[in-house]
Amino acid sequence: MVHYADGRPIGDLTLRTLAMPSDANAAGDIFGGWVMAQMDLACGIRAAERARGRVVTAAVKEMSFAKPMKIGDTLCIYTHVERVGRTSMTLKVEAWAQRYLSDLMEKVTHADFVMVALDGEGKPKAVPAEG
Repeated sequence: MVHYADGRPIGDLTLRTLAMPSDANAAGDIFGGWVMAQMDLACGIRAAERARGRVVTAAVKEMSFAKPMKIGDTLCIYTHVERVGRTSMTLKVEAWAQRYLSDLMEKVTHADFVMVALDGEGKPKAVPAEG
């Protein structure tokens, strides 16, 4: 059974991946840019589902790293569509580390991602109504 050290994640588990040596610096700490890229992938998955089509990242609002990720940790990304505008949506995203060979889960970082729905020609299009 998983033990959450920092409350519980908000949103749906959208992506899980293993932190490997190629994702780390010489001290074994995982690059923040790698974590952010995984968050962006998860947002792309969730936003494309909601938009029923192509989306792009328009903005990432403030991000700071509360705890490090280490080689062997499993990165778990949770997403929640917070707001839907005409062509854009804001997703709350949390990155959690399940520590290597442990049931401990710790929040690494969180941010708001703004995603824009695009048509076939790459121009912003309306996000369809839910349903």
